[in-house]
Parts: sequence; C-alpha cells; structure tokens
Amino acid sequence: MEYLPQIVFILMAGFFGFLIARRISRIAGNIKLGKKANLAKNDGQRLRNMLLIALGQKKMFRRVIPALLHLLIYVGFILINIEVLEIVIDGIAGTHRIFAPLLGNAYTVAINFFELLAVGVLFSCVVFLIRRNVLKINRFKKIEMVGWPALDANLILVIEVVLMAAILGMNGADQILQSRNADHYTKTGTFFFSAGMFGRLDALDTGTLILVERAAWWVHIVGIFAFALYVTYSKHLHIAMAFPNTYYGRIEPQGKMGNMEEITKEVKMMLGMPVEGDNTPSPEGMRFGARDVNDLSWKNLMDAYACTECGRCTAECPANLTGKKLSPRKIMMDTRDRLEEAGKNGLDDGKSLLGDYITKEEINACTNCNACVEACPVSISPLDIILQTRRYVVMEESGAPGSWNAMFQNVETNFAPWKFGVQDRFNWANELKENG
Repeated sequence: MEYLPQIVFILMAGFFGFLIARRISRIAGNIKLGKKANLAKNDGQRLRNMLLIALGQKKMFRRVIPALLHLLIYVGFILINIEVLEIVIDGIAGTHRIFAPLLGNAYTVAINFFELLAVGVLFSCVVFLIRRNVLKINRFKKIEMVGWPALDANLILVIEVVLMAAILGMNGADQILQSRNADHYTKTGTFFFSAGMFGRLDALDTGTLILVERAAWWVHIVGIFAFALYVTYSKHLHIAMAFPNTYYGRIEPQGKMGNMEEITKEVKMMLGMPVEGDNTPSPEGMRFGARDVNDLSWKNLMDAYACTECGRCTAECPANLTGKKLSPRKIMMDTRDRLEEAGKNGLDDGKSLLGDYITKEEINACTNCNACVEACPVSISPLDIILQTRRYVVMEESGAPGSWNAMFQNVETNFAPWKFGVQDRFNWANELKENG
C-alpha cells in the first residue's frame, strides 16, 4: 500500500500519454492527406514570423485589452506548468516538493511568482467568460459558433479556472500543514496569494487538511493530463499548432495569386517553352482545383487545425459584413470537420468538402480582398481554400456564374473585364479632357 499512489500515478500518466500520442499521430496522418505545398524558402524570415506572431502574439495586439488578457493566460499557463515538472517527479518518486530544499528561498520566490500568474489567469478567464456569455460580442454569436464551438470555448475557460484554483488551494493547505509540522510537508516559506485566499482552511483538523491538499494535488495533475488530451480535440490545439503554422505561413505578398502548376506546365508545353522538372503531360482524370480535403495542400490542412475560432477573420470580411453567407472562420472549421471525418472514415465515404460542408454560395461571395488573411493571428489563409474550391467549380464543373463567364470572355477577347475594344478603353477620359 505504501507505493500505491506512485503506481496509480505512473499508470495514469502512461494512460494519458498513450492517448495523447495516438491523437497526435492521427492529426499528423490527417494533415499528410494534403498535397505537397511549394513554400518560398527563407528560413530567417520564417523564424522571425514565428517568434513575433506565435510567441510574441504580434497580431493580437490590434485589440489591446483582449490581447493583454490573452497574453496573461498564455504566459501564465505555460510558466505555471513548470511546477508540473516537480509534481511529476514527486508523483513518480513518492516525494513532496522535491525542489524546495534544493532551491531554498528561490523556491519561495518562484512559487509566489507562479501564484501571481495563477491569479492573473483566473481574472482573465472570468473576463473572457463574461465577454462570451454576458456581453455577447457579435463575432462569438455567428451561426457557426452555435452548439459545440461555444461550449468548447467555455469549457476551456472553466477548466483553466479549476486548474488554477486547485494549485492555489493545494498551496494554501500545504502551508498550514507545514506550520503544524505534518509529516512530509517541507518548509517552504509563505506563499502570499494562496495564504490569503485559503487561510480559512486553518479551521480544519490535520487529517481533513491532508485530504484537501492531496485532493487538490490530484485534481491539478490529473486535470493537466486531461487538459493536454482534450486540447487535441479542441480549437485550443492552436496552443501548439500556432508555432509550425506561423513558421510555414505565407511570406510572399498577400495579393499574389498562385498559379496552378498543372495548367502552367500544360501551357508551357503547348508553347514549346522549357518546363522545370517533370515534362510529361498531366495524367488523365487529374482534378483541377479542390473538391475534397485531399485536393488541398498539407499547409491548408494545417491551417484548419491551427484555427483559433476567434472570428477576427469573419469580423473583417466585407462579404460577411454585408450579409452574405461567407464566413472565413466557418471555411476553416468546415475544413477541419471534413478532415476529421475523412481521417476516420476514409475519403470514399460519399461526402466531400465542397457541397457537403462548404457551399458555392459561400465561396462565390468572396472578394479576394485578403482581409481575413491579414486579420488572422496565426497566419491562416481561408482565401487559399476558397480559391481552390472555386477553381474546381469553374474548371471541373463549368459552374461559374453567368456574370463571371462574361467577364472571362471579355478578358480573353478585349484584355479587360468590360465589353469594349482595347482602342476604346480610355474613351471615358475624353470628357475629362474636354472639361479640363
């Protein structure tokens, strides 16, 4: 019985570790369903982007107050979990606060700093819960946020509140037990915040107080492992995905539209121009554009997993602002949902991204303005997915709206979207000259 807590801890850690590893493997496999992506090579710029955007949260600070609260949660949660290292060692070795004798006063200072961050995280989570559920900010109430997405966001905030309360309660009970010279409770000095918040626990007898401290300890560590697993199923996967996603984010000018390599190769071969790499004709039955997730690039699929569902893209989208059905956030959420389904059931399940998840009405409403791309805090490009699905509709289904076909024809014959000859293109300026 002496080693039972250690055995339980090791089994619990192994169980969650297995589930997390299996989930990570599934996500990686899903992303690999995508096609190769030709990304510009500039490792220095990419590293700079990752440090500024993912770590420094540069784009978040366009809205200062939410950005500061988010940064407090982010930094607080990461640094506080340094203490998890000690908890894990204690759980495996059967010790208690193993670093306290080694670090002395520095340990007290560190835990007090962690508690300050924990209080900051608690405050920020409460503010965010109020923003989502009381203030009812518009971007959190769009149609795609009904049901599970709204519950997911609230669950994460509540879990973080519970985890922070658990660590503060654990420290508060621990200090009282230290003052009573209880067995195994190493002297650490005063922890300011937990002592102030949980000082009333002193009314409990020592046996009950040990139960409280141990319960808080187990709630915190089991909560951390469960949280790590839950995150892999949640939009909060962006905690990890933001780093590779910003590293591999677009570094070319945002207005540059990528050509389809297959079409470019075919045109060059028809004109007798040299073709880089493979110069064989494109295979029969090759699909132009994207109908399903496997027609997208692996970077598009990584974007889907990195989406924070913050809605900044949709809040900036002119199509959405004028009442159109297009929501860039929904495009990313739909892509992730389809990717999860395809990874589980296979791509031959009778469904596709275009049609079953994303509609033609949505993609045709896009103005290609890049507002969504510019607004995204983790370098996601909903526009790239929209363009590729639109290309499929136009090139594979000949399903472009009539007004688009007229424009395409005008561009082909008149080198302009308007239905008049090149020689008449500047006639509109004649009146200006006459009146000038």
